[in-house]
Amino acid sequence: MSEAAESKSFWDHLEDLRGSLIRILVAALGFSMLAFCFKDLLFKVVLAPKDSTFFMYRLFGGGDFSIQLMNTGLTEQFMIHLKTACAFGVLMASPYIIYVLFDFVRPALYEKERQHSVSIVLAAYGMFLVGVAVNYLFVFPLTVRFLGTYQVSDEVRNMLTLQSYMDTLLMMSLVFGIVFEIPIISWLLAHFGLLKAEWMTQYRRHAIVAILILSAIITPTGDAFTLIIVSLPIWLLYELSVVVVRRTELNRVTV
Repeated sequence: MSEAAESKSFWDHLEDLRGSLIRILVAALGFSMLAFCFKDLLFKVVLAPKDSTFFMYRLFGGGDFSIQLMNTGLTEQFMIHLKTACAFGVLMASPYIIYVLFDFVRPALYEKERQHSVSIVLAAYGMFLVGVAVNYLFVFPLTVRFLGTYQVSDEVRNMLTLQSYMDTLLMMSLVFGIVFEIPIISWLLAHFGLLKAEWMTQYRRHAIVAILILSAIITPTGDAFTLIIVSLPIWLLYELSVVVVRRTELNRVTV
């Protein structure tokens, strides 16, 4: 801990925390207002997966389709616009938010701890963004394509609400962002000797069952297709974590 941090009183730290939170709030609100003003561009990106023109569908092929969304509430579209703008605002402001938070805790860290902390924070942030991107580019479009066009009969039309579409997109993006932190958490546990690759290999079957249960809990719909789509990336992350833990163990031995 630096001398400057030790010399500060509790109230000084509290004042620094208040200033950091105000800066974070201002940044998040500023980017949210910016996203709110660019409504057409914002929802062009958000609603892209509902049509066959989305590049992922063209990349992997498939027939033409278009999902029609409907609105059922008087204030629903405005509130969804506001919520979506806030989500994008926080996402765009996230690099600055992480910087402010790290700048707040940095004085309490030793020099070696700061170096490790920077690596961990950058890796965790990068994996979160990868998780959000994987959901938007692959998982969510596949889910929308299958469930949005599935019909038990030609006499039954799908009438999907904008609320349902947006809630599913935002929730799945958040979930996948968090799930992609598994390798980082595994690395930390292995670094402190709390997790071994041998254990992860030995209990792989148990882990698969746990992954299926977790996927069933976080899956926005109750169908088997979405369950598989959600489970597959988590299982791949588990296998990646086994490799990460094994290499971490080897590095600890060589050191």
